[in-house]
Amino acid sequence: MTTAIGLLAALLTTAAFLPQVLHTLATRDTRGISLRMYAIFVAGVLLWLIYGLLMHDLPLILANAVTLLLAGAILILKLRHG
Repeated sequence: MTTAIGLLAALLTTAAFLPQVLHTLATRDTRGISLRMYAIFVAGVLLWLIYGLLMHDLPLILANAVTLLLAGAILILKLRHG
């Protein structure tokens, strides 16, 4: 039950990034996105992923791997499109 709650929480918080990624990909408009915030956030997510791997914690690993991809995509788009 605990793992199921963790997986559901991971799914919902990770999925929250999808609308921003899709919007940014469609419009290429990154003016409202803070570069510093996403740089710090991506670094933090990377550390959470490393922690999850070290702890063999499936919800942490899955959520942070996908979040890293989504937030990393936004960060790359911000760097490319200013």
